[in-house]
Amino acid sequence: MAHKEPSSTHLDSRYSDPRATAGDWADAVTRLREAEVFWLSTVRPDGRPHVTPLLAVWQRDTLYFSSGERERKVLNLNENREVVLTTGTNALDKGHDLVIEGEAVRESDEARLRELAALWECKYGPDWRFEVRDGAFADPHGAALVFGVTPRTVFGFAKSPYGQTRWRFS
Repeated sequence: MAHKEPSSTHLDSRYSDPRATAGDWADAVTRLREAEVFWLSTVRPDGRPHVTPLLAVWQRDTLYFSSGERERKVLNLNENREVVLTTGTNALDKGHDLVIEGEAVRESDEARLRELAALWECKYGPDWRFEVRDGAFADPHGAALVFGVTPRTVFGFAKSPYGQTRWRFS
């Protein structure tokens, strides 16, 4: 499936091994599709950070996550929609880490939400089956709002050899 190409790709030599080359965006997209756990960073109304793990699916150049409407992350998003999502590995010398910066935008179109619900179940299994109702996911615990983050900037951190790539999107 085609994906949007970055407007610029830059290997930061300050943080990269001399043998490193800029990361390939197509490889980063594959990692975003396959990653199971992401960490979402938001900002509380008083300016303190808030970080929480969550599940997400990548489709149409956007990373989607969901959350209950009274959860801290949604309360934070009501005040400031700028977020950072990270995924990768906690190993020092193998794997890749990704850091996605962008704006979390609520998705409420029910046809689109049904597509995303099917992706969630396909990726995470039947425990993550959602019905769509009233512009949100509905499950036994109540409504979960869905947000999409289309990357503005993505950082890729390769670990063997070490390399830091920045992809920017216009």
